Amino acid sequence: MTDSIMSKAATMEIPISSNGDAGTLPEDTSLEEAAQIQWSLDEKDLQQVMVSGPNLNETSIVSGGYGGATEAIIPTSSIKGHGLHPSNSTPCMSTEEVPRGMAVEKFDIMKKWGINTYKCTKQMISERFGRGQRTMDLELEAQIDFLHDTKRKYEHVLRLARALSTHLYNVVQTQHALGDTFADLSQKSPELQDEFGYNAETQKLLCKNGETLLGAINFFVSGINTLVNKTMEDTLMTVKMYENARLEYDAYRADLEEVSTGPRDAVTLARIEAAQQQYQVHKDKYERLRSDVTIKLKFLEENKVKVMHKQLLLFHNAISAYFAGNQQQLEQTLKQFNVNLKPPGAGKPSWLEEQ
Repeated sequence: MTDSIMSKAATMEIPISSNGDAGTLPEDTSLEEAAQIQWSLDEKDLQQVMVSGPNLNETSIVSGGYGGATEAIIPTSSIKGHGLHPSNSTPCMSTEEVPRGMAVEKFDIMKKWGINTYKCTKQMISERFGRGQRTMDLELEAQIDFLHDTKRKYEHVLRLARALSTHLYNVVQTQHALGDTFADLSQKSPELQDEFGYNAETQKLLCKNGETLLGAINFFVSGINTLVNKTMEDTLMTVKMYENARLEYDAYRADLEEVSTGPRDAVTLARIEAAQQQYQVHKDKYERLRSDVTIKLKFLEENKVKVMHKQLLLFHNAISAYFAGNQQQLEQTLKQFNVNLKPPGAGKPSWLEEQ
């Protein structure tokens, strides 16, 4: 019955006048009657639920376990305290504040990095076009240029020494194979036994001397490599840090000069004070790194002279003894400089170790 009344009310037509406004109709009470009927039905259903439903002071809990589902009525009046109401504790707030604080910290770091990069890039472009002023220490700059040139020349020596070591290794391997071939032919050719035997002994002696010289050259290569790729490279890393500090120092110095030329109001005075603080920080950093570079360049020069004196003397004596055929002097040279030679096959595992 209710559905029929509501459908009837919903399908009623509202006449529209010619100007688009709703026309005046005689008062129709069918919609009001339908609403009153629907309200009375809902009220009856609600009363029935209230009467037949569970008590509001009891809660039905169903637990399902291995023994089957069981139902128990627990009075809600026995549950007291903060179990019925959410507490106003702060764990949620703290968990939200920690990521927020980290995000703010990262944002500040990125902001400082961006400002610093902008100032340094601006200073670099100004220097490239000859408009910016650059702080220069002529004596220190000359020492740095000399270091770069020395490193390039020593790298060339290192490449040549490695090439010599590779070629000598191939010669020694060829002499070793040739000596074995002569020895084999000496046993199989009775008519040329003596001739093949002399040549086999000569090649074995040359092979032994070549291995000794190869050890001396490898020691020379190792010393030059340490000097170039470790000692000099460490000093050049400090030089690079010094050059970056110099660029930052000039950038913040130019920024301070630019801010100082403006009007002296409250905002400008605050900017001048902040720029002065940043300028002083980068000035201290620049002076500290300049002192570090000066000290490292001094120690590098002393170390270079000491290392190269030993390496060049070893290289000269070993080469001279080898080509003079003086085996005793060649071995004595290696003992003098504490060069230990590995016996042939020392780097290969034995048959028992391979098993």
